Amino acid sequence: MTFETIISIFLGIGLAASVGFRVFVPLFALSLASYFDVWQLNESWEWIGSTTALVTLGVATLVEVFAYYIPYIDNLLDTVSVPLAALAGTAVMLSTVSDLSPVITWALAIIAGGGTAAAISGTSSTTRLASTATTGGLANPVVTTLETGTSVVMSVVSIFIPVLAIIFVVIILFIIFKLFKKFRLNKS
Repeated sequence: MTFETIISIFLGIGLAASVGFRVFVPLFALSLASYFDVWQLNESWEWIGSTTALVTLGVATLVEVFAYYIPYIDNLLDTVSVPLAALAGTAVMLSTVSDLSPVITWALAIIAGGGTAAAISGTSSTTRLASTATTGGLANPVVTTLETGTSVVMSVVSIFIPVLAIIFVVIILFIIFKLFKKFRLNKS
């Protein structure tokens, strides 16, 4: 496995984690990176760097970000975000991983990409639900801002410093594990 392959895996996992917070932010960031030749995508995914994809993903990003600030719409979006995040996490992994056999690429995409995105998205949805239940939704804009900010930062770091992104992903997953453990102990 080459250094470039490892970096492409780190990029994919970092973007997949970002997808867990906002589905379209990392896809738009990847589109920008491809459009401006910051990152080369797999041949079959080069369309992400097209002008059409850039505009479409940019509009989708704006709609998604602002929709999370609308009460009740934010919770509605959370109901579809986990499966969408899993699909988008798989897609970003597929588009970035290079020089591996299709079997390994797909396994990585589904497990590391889709799995990471789904785990983070599920936790994010649970956080918003708890925020709605405990504050009547008044704290949801704060949660939304933190999630969007994290998605933007993770996307930028993933594209420009993929090694740091993988460290951030490990930290995020560790925090999720700790919260899950705490929640399970409180439930018992």
